[in-house]
Amino acid sequence: MKRRDFLSGAAAAGAVAAASSFPRPALAQGTRELKMVTAWPKNFPGLGTAAERLGQRIARMTGGRFTVKVFAAGELVPAFEAFDAVSSGTAEMYHGSEYYWQGKSKAFNFFSNVPFGLTGPEINAWLYHGGGQALWDELAAGFKVKGFAASNTGVQMGGWYNREINTLEDFKGLKIRMPGLGGEVMRRLGAAVVNLPGGEIFPALQSGAIDATEWVGPWNDLAFGFYKVAKYYYSPGFHEPGATISAGFNLDFWNSLSAEDKAIMEAACGAENDYGLAEFNARNADALRTLVNDHKVQHRLFPDEAIRQIGKLSGDVVREVAAADPMTTKVYESFLAFRKKMVEWGRLADQAYFNARALPFEY
Repeated sequence: MKRRDFLSGAAAAGAVAAASSFPRPALAQGTRELKMVTAWPKNFPGLGTAAERLGQRIARMTGGRFTVKVFAAGELVPAFEAFDAVSSGTAEMYHGSEYYWQGKSKAFNFFSNVPFGLTGPEINAWLYHGGGQALWDELAAGFKVKGFAASNTGVQMGGWYNREINTLEDFKGLKIRMPGLGGEVMRRLGAAVVNLPGGEIFPALQSGAIDATEWVGPWNDLAFGFYKVAKYYYSPGFHEPGATISAGFNLDFWNSLSAEDKAIMEAACGAENDYGLAEFNARNADALRTLVNDHKVQHRLFPDEAIRQIGKLSGDVVREVAAADPMTTKVYESFLAFRKKMVEWGRLADQAYFNARALPFEY
């Protein structure tokens, strides 16, 4: 045998040996499919689609080592049981909003939104730079969950009403869908408050089972077709001035990840948090024009008298919630101190600029 042939054959044999000794499912061996349960209808704009997009981000950023199968509300578990599914390990991830879990602890409200609380950019500032994330970690760990901000709706609308709100008396006896602490404020105004998952709101409003509902904002409200069954569209959405949409991980799964994969998961949530807030702001502006111009929706502002009373009751409700237990008190004190700073800064910055930009000059 010629030396050249020998070397060529040896190289080939070596390659075969190396291939046979390398684990055959090498590319597939480290791949894992995660289950993500959500609180949203399947592919619902801005909420369901954000869950899908987060799953795709994780898959891309891990080079396919992790894939995510997204289950809409009701496909694996009901909307309001997503937290329990992740806490118990039935699923590795959920996509929802923390105030849905207030039955576990009132403190969860602060990691979504509270009435007259922080806006989207402000709650991000609290989570990232004001100690909010550390408090969230401490709270959620007791339920074997690790949570991150993974989108934000921005300032929400006040909701759809089948009758005008001209005085505080008009809230009395009103049957309204409004979850979270905003619902408790409405209850104290005399309304009859119910909590329904998104997919059940339209038929309830259509049948007269409820007289009014809040959901999110023009983009999502247009998709649900609320303009077909309600006459008046009110603002502002005092109850959710910037609702955080969250991604929660089962804590045992989270702790099993390498430092690198934890960083990837956190970065994916952070990227989706920024993207989602931008998307809601852009789409809401377009959708509001469609609602008003094409569907002749009648937009109304809550009367000042109502806003003042709602603001007072909101403060009462949030303070009472804060006394629920030591952990909730701890979260509330951090949140309230940060809110005070944001009110002071916002008055000189965003609010002053918005007032100036609204003046009638040519641009």
